[in-house]
Amino acid sequence: VSRSVCDYFFEAQERASEAENVPPVIPTPHHYLLSVYRHKIFFVAVIQSEVPPLFVIEFLHRVVDTFQDYFGVCSEVMIKDNVVVVYEVLEEMLDNGFPLATESNILKELIKPPTILRTVVNTITGSTNVGDQLPTGQLSVVPWRRTGVKYTNNEAYFDVIEEIDAIIDKSGSTITAEIQGVIDACVKLTGMPDLTLSFMNPRLLDDVSFHPCVRFKRWESERILSFIPPDGNFRLLSYHVSAQNLVAIPVYVKHNISFRDSSSLGRFEITVGPKQTMGKTVEGVMVTSQMPKSVLNMTLTPSQGTHIFDPVTKLLSWDVGKINPQKLPSLKGSVSLQAGTSKPDENPTINLQFKIQQLAISGLKVNRLDMYGEKYKPFKGIKYMTKAGKFQVRT
Repeated sequence: VSRSVCDYFFEAQERASEAENVPPVIPTPHHYLLSVYRHKIFFVAVIQSEVPPLFVIEFLHRVVDTFQDYFGVCSEVMIKDNVVVVYEVLEEMLDNGFPLATESNILKELIKPPTILRTVVNTITGSTNVGDQLPTGQLSVVPWRRTGVKYTNNEAYFDVIEEIDAIIDKSGSTITAEIQGVIDACVKLTGMPDLTLSFMNPRLLDDVSFHPCVRFKRWESERILSFIPPDGNFRLLSYHVSAQNLVAIPVYVKHNISFRDSSSLGRFEITVGPKQTMGKTVEGVMVTSQMPKSVLNMTLTPSQGTHIFDPVTKLLSWDVGKINPQKLPSLKGSVSLQAGTSKPDENPTINLQFKIQQLAISGLKVNRLDMYGEKYKPFKGIKYMTKAGKFQVRT
């Protein structure tokens, strides 16, 4: 395919005001361009025949995850520095246009991850990172796990991470709220362990998508996760909680933002506080708001943290930090507007970022983790975390 096909993508990118607004599927006379946007980079696939688009998008996400796994970070610099490994990995992941190996265990045996020493040796000897043997996993019934794994410390860690997306109207009631959750695992166990993981309240989980290692029949009948895990890091499952009544809103914003008709001054006051957090601390709080075009400047005093108003982009950012329930953080002051302009049509929206350690906001709790098939006693750990996805408060 000629590289000029990308011009269609660049045109769409110019038309979109933000990166998120580029359409994920762009039809052109002879091809389709499908893209995902992650780590401030677009990954674009060019397709010549009809394919289910989600299949391609899922594959692109797998490619990004693999790069992150191989290089530690997935950035433009990293891809340029490791362009040979990138091509070798893509060569194995896609065979003649069909996805082949997307499991990192298998890929790492086929293409060894780059180390500084290996890169130097390759440069001198002209050899590559391609492994000598066929991966052991490819030949077994458990293709995602390599055989003969040995560890001195046997441990299994699970992270339950939930992102809450919400829109709150100006009276403080919820317009929409949903939770996207994932359970990420880091399993370093010797041999072929068979794990089962059960939840206190599995009925909460809606719309669940599993790693191929999970035995689906067992989940359907008993709501228990039973699996032989891949070696190392992997995403065990992702889920969705969308029933409105089940989604607790962990923070609230009190606001008083007013612009007067004749005057060139306006008032601006916001206070952030915890709502349903089961006594856990809300931290890493960051408040941003896009001010109307007619705002010239803002004179504000925060009770804690630091704030910046950019007079060019009209973006207000307030880095709050932790919320102390005894003394709620607030930001107060005045807004100066261009003289002679009518007052802004609508009040700005407030966007929130935050995280809460050791809490899954949906109430999901892991009941127990058991291991069969091996004699040793592994060390087990489970962590919970809630963070804001797209969390907006209208004023």
